Amino acid sequence: MPTGVPVRNARDQLFDAAERVLLRDGPSALTSRSVTTEAGVAKGVLHRHFTDFDAFLAELVLDRVEHVGRQAADLQDGAGAGSVVDNLTRALTDLFGPVALEIIGLLMSRNELRAQLSESGAGRLPVIGQGTAMIAAYLNAERDLGRIAADADIRALAPTLIGAGHLLFAGREGSPPEADEVRNIVATVLTSVLP
Repeated sequence: MPTGVPVRNARDQLFDAAERVLLRDGPSALTSRSVTTEAGVAKGVLHRHFTDFDAFLAELVLDRVEHVGRQAADLQDGAGAGSVVDNLTRALTDLFGPVALEIIGLLMSRNELRAQLSESGAGRLPVIGQGTAMIAAYLNAERDLGRIAADADIRALAPTLIGAGHLLFAGREGSPPEADEVRNIVATVLTSVLP
């Protein structure tokens, strides 16, 4: 792209490009050059909008965290309606989409990024942490509505669902698990707390 040509929505354009690189080539291929090349912009565009590449990556992760926040609001709004198992099956399927899995891989491969995010208050594994909080809030709401047992140990159930969900989705080259596989995991974890 010629110098001096304004780039509209540079932040979104760079984030979209980073996600494409992540999906196509994985976290190890994510560099400032690969992102700007994919976005079709000069390398300086990234540095005009972010102090450095680590700051760009942190903002990319925080953008994904905002997405989890929107998912959490939708899940919370669904408390009391439909099946608890079906609601959680959809939530885990949405949470562990291909981009989120690559973001988790990125976090696992970059110690400095995890430290920077932790210092910012986002936690060391933001997508996983926010996903766990989303599931816990939903389970609390369903418990308050009497749709799961009053003595359900939400602090154990939420991370168990997240961990089982992550293991189910991770490492599948382009083919997510079938909804029935996810539903079976959720139903198994919740067996003792469903009426």
